[in-house]
Order: sequence, then C-alpha cells, then structure tokens
Amino acid sequence: MAKPAAYFTPATFKFLRALARNNSREWFANHKADYEKYLRQPFLSLIADLVEPLAKISPHFVADPKPVGGSLFRIHRDTRFSGDKTPYKTWAGAKFFHTRHKELMGDTPVFYLHVEPGECFVGGGLWHAQPEAVRRVRDYMVNNPASWKAATRSAAFKRVYALTGEALSRPPRGYDPQHELIDDLKRKDFVCGAQLDDATMASPALLKTVVQHFQRAAPMNDWLCGALDLDF
Repeated sequence: MAKPAAYFTPATFKFLRALARNNSREWFANHKADYEKYLRQPFLSLIADLVEPLAKISPHFVADPKPVGGSLFRIHRDTRFSGDKTPYKTWAGAKFFHTRHKELMGDTPVFYLHVEPGECFVGGGLWHAQPEAVRRVRDYMVNNPASWKAATRSAAFKRVYALTGEALSRPPRGYDPQHELIDDLKRKDFVCGAQLDDATMASPALLKTVVQHFQRAAPMNDWLCGALDLDF
C-alpha cells in the first residue's frame, strides 16, 4: 500500500517566503501556478479531508472546501483601511466555523489552522467578538467557573494548548477584581493555540495531527457554545 502523500511540502514554505520578499501583483501573477500547486489546492484538499472527522467532533462545525467563500481565507489582503498596501497575505489560514456563524455575524467559536513559515499553528475559540458576546462569555464564566476550568485546565488540554489572544490590562468594569478567574475575565479573545513546526505541516500525518488537536480544543469550543446558547 502506498504511503499517504503530504498536503504541504517544502515548496509550500519556499513559495510563502518568496512572496514575503516579492509582495507585488506582478510577481504573484508570474507565480500564481506555484500558489495553486503548492498552497491553495493542497489546503483545499486538506479541508475536504477534514469534513468527516470534524463532523464526528461536532455536527455543528463545518469544514467547507469551496474554492471561494468556504473555510480557506483569501490570499488577497484588504488594504482599504490599512497603511500597509502590500496586496497579499504571506500566510494561509482556514477557519472551521459554526453553522450559525453568518446569522450571528461571526460571533461564534471556530477551529483554525494557520500556515506560515516558522509560525504555523492550530487552535480554536472565540476571536475578536462583539462586546455583547464577550460580556456573555464573561458572565457565563462567573456563573460556571468549574466548567471553564475543566475545559481549559485539564492535563490533556494544557499538554497541547495555551490560552492566547488580547486581554485588558485591568479587570473589566462590573466584575470582581478578586475573582478566582480574573485573568481569564480580562480576556477580550477566548482562544487557544498550539505551534506546529514546518516539518509537521509537511508530514503525511498532518491530517491526523490536526484532528487530534481539534479534539483537544473541542471542550473549550463546547463551553463557549454553551455561553452563547449555541449547539455543540
């Protein structure tokens, strides 16, 4: 039996490093075939292969391999409100979203995978949510501290993940500064992340690795779904 092929290869990272050095529309047009061959199509294949495993973790989260409007982020940057006018992202990412994400304007947890030379990672959670969603998570945490700790302090979780994202420098208004979870109540993002080295990303075992990491992040996303009255 033939060994499974890797999705990404050293050529994937070579392309992204070259794009970082030559971030222009002319260069990209001349190397679009490399983008398709080494990054976009492999990523779409990985997303397609995650459809069934993710459905087993939760039937309410979606791996969508559509070339446009699915899980894979566009390579083009939105430069309208940015001082950085370089046209392309020098990384690729995919979000595996909740079935109600459009209805709730993105205020739902996700699973996530990021491909960038030396900066690859996998994770999940609620990122850059609107203030009302953040307030609901904080209130749920105050009322359910034990379940939050069970979701984010277990040995299985901590063996893989660290909580990341932005946080307030001071306790949020209306919350007890002495609360046992005050450091987590300060969070503006409720996300976890785990670094993956480039060799792991280029391994034929990547699919298995990503599924295992999503399984480890599932209790946190389940808890966040509870905070936001979403099915998991």
